[in-house]
Amino acid sequence: MHPNRLHEIFSIDSSTAGYYKNYSKYLNELMSSLNYDAIAEVSKCFLGAREKGATIFFAGNGGSAATASHFAQDLAEVGRKANVKSFKTLSLTDNVSFITAVGNDYGYEKVFSVQMAELFNKGDVFVAISASGNSPNVIEAVKYANEKGGTTIGLVGFDGGKLSELCNHIIHAVSNKGEYGPVEDIHMILVHMITSYLMLKLSNGNKKI
Repeated sequence: MHPNRLHEIFSIDSSTAGYYKNYSKYLNELMSSLNYDAIAEVSKCFLGAREKGATIFFAGNGGSAATASHFAQDLAEVGRKANVKSFKTLSLTDNVSFITAVGNDYGYEKVFSVQMAELFNKGDVFVAISASGNSPNVIEAVKYANEKGGTTIGLVGFDGGKLSELCNHIIHAVSNKGEYGPVEDIHMILVHMITSYLMLKLSNGNKKI
């Protein structure tokens, strides 16, 4: 595998349209290499949390923070769109005052786990989103969720990092280290893939996942 596929793509065709076309082809490669049974297990996990009234937490840094917010919002909307009981979701990336206070007072690695201390209960779900799988604050939150009897899900890229060893469920977009853009693209596709499926499933009865 080339050390960075984006460099390879650019060297093959540096024209604007040519680069965009080959970037899209690379995304197709990454999508086709995903473990779709693992994605189905995550969907089952979300449905189980919904039935129990458990909360599904999301967190990530940078672009993955935006994905966490997007995922929480889209999943929360599923119930309304399907006209059924909704999913309880919470993105830990959205309270800027809390994040900056904790980062300042206790260290940035604590910004998610400290929020969870008063909110996360046994049976809840934590979704960690990290291209590298090695973000210290996300890892600390996963460890906290595991200790509290929660279920942990990792959306990762590159070689999977530490999260691939810590989470109960992993969706891994295997890629070269440093390819944040393509991995974050795949994670956003997963958001829409999973939430659209759940909306259709709940709208049309209990068909097998």
